[in-house]
Amino acid sequence: MQSLLFDRGVQRIADETTGPITYQPEAISRELAEKWFSTIGAQADWHSGMRMMYERMVGVPRLHGHYAIEDPAIPPVLLAALDVVKQHVDAPFNSIGLNLYRDEHDSVAPHNDTLHELVAHQPIVLLSLGATRTMTIRRKEPPHLKTELELEAGSLLLMGWNAQLHYDHGIPKLRYPVGPRISVAFRVRPDVQSDTWGTR
Repeated sequence: MQSLLFDRGVQRIADETTGPITYQPEAISRELAEKWFSTIGAQADWHSGMRMMYERMVGVPRLHGHYAIEDPAIPPVLLAALDVVKQHVDAPFNSIGLNLYRDEHDSVAPHNDTLHELVAHQPIVLLSLGATRTMTIRRKEPPHLKTELELEAGSLLLMGWNAQLHYDHGIPKLRYPVGPRISVAFRVRPDVQSDTWGTR
């Protein structure tokens, strides 16, 4: 199992039995988070997507992007972010996924990452940049306990591979205005050329 290496300020949402899921605020400074948010927003190769819903194609409510770590076109800022994440989590990350939530209307429905697209027992780590958004984390088994977690700029959220079996997570739409947020997701994939753009 993998967990955040530093205990200072870490919030433990699920233990090793069903997770782990851990949250660490202020993994990087507010100033650095703002700089990385601007740089990634300007340099990343953003895409829109379509999905089937209620028997019709609709737009995916966020923008996304993906880079293999070895991709020569990867923006250097993402490699700098990877170096920071590796100071907190000991895992052989080879894939970085990006999601841009442009405003309160963008979201991702409750889901879990597809296990065959992850290397077994390796974690997913999310670095949040930009506006704070709420992530809902809901246990699949009764009594379906739910946590609402505020993902602040500069924070890290770690979800163990095992957590995908026991929890769903999502970013709901909001009823009040909010600025853009970028989620930078670090994964270990068996095939880094494929990505379903799913996370958070």
